[in-house]
Amino acid sequence: MDYDVFNGDADGICALIQLRRADPKPDATLITGVKRDIELLQRVPSGEGSRVTALDISFDKNRDDCIRLIEAGADVFFCDHHFAGNVPEHERLTVLMSASPEVCTSALINGRLRGEFSEWAVVGCFGDNLDTTADTIIGKMASSVDREALRQLGVCINYNAYGASAADLHIEPAALYRRMQQHNSPTALLSDDRELFETLTDAYRLDMHAAQSAPRAVDDDDLVVVSLPDAPWSRRVSGVLGNDLANQSPNKAHAVLTDVDGGYLVSVRAPLNNRTGADDVCRQFETGGGRAAAAGINHLSREELGRFIDALRQQFG
Repeated sequence: MDYDVFNGDADGICALIQLRRADPKPDATLITGVKRDIELLQRVPSGEGSRVTALDISFDKNRDDCIRLIEAGADVFFCDHHFAGNVPEHERLTVLMSASPEVCTSALINGRLRGEFSEWAVVGCFGDNLDTTADTIIGKMASSVDREALRQLGVCINYNAYGASAADLHIEPAALYRRMQQHNSPTALLSDDRELFETLTDAYRLDMHAAQSAPRAVDDDDLVVVSLPDAPWSRRVSGVLGNDLANQSPNKAHAVLTDVDGGYLVSVRAPLNNRTGADDVCRQFETGGGRAAAAGINHLSREELGRFIDALRQQFG
């Protein structure tokens, strides 16, 4: 039995598309979810002979279930760029990991496949706000592409993954993957499924327009903290708004607080010109994690807000 386990954002989806174009597994069971739903290996049943592909989900958050699977006889391929912690050595575990702030899972898979499906890697990089990495890959491609269209596609696919549950999303991630993977390349998708691109782009612009009036709880030389209300649109923009603000002010760190369930959903972006420290801040809190450039906390209690702001100032001030 094959299981494809992947983050429901642009990076996870585009990484899997590359792999399945190189090695099709049409009968694989898809396991994914909203952006913050990363403890996905717990949904994979133990079974000898199973083949599990895990993409763009933190090994640190899935370690126990990974060990459970390989000890039960499954073969696991794990590719990711978030904080991993201790990674055990095992004959049935193959890993491709890097915590470098300039790579994402799609870029790692692109290297593994020697650029065979590099357009998809470009979209994944743009989705993770790694424009420089995307441009490097574009520069190595044999034919020209519409850079801005690929960038907008990546941003909007990433935007679609944010929400407290699938009900907040415009398209459920597994359905979005199936729709996208039918196309040989993102350029073909943009030509043959214009409706998908326009649906996500229009929704993204509408939600981002609503976010422009969001109040700033902190706004100084080193740090900006934006506060969003409890609403589906604000949960959808919680991550992409952080990327947008980081692009506008690359020397500042940014945090987006979204009011949910008596606390906050938190997205943190390190300064674009120094992509380090976001994960160090977020891992100080119970539901925090991520990578050096971009991290988050699934639920920050109101009582911990002051400590969180202090941690941001200590890291980035």
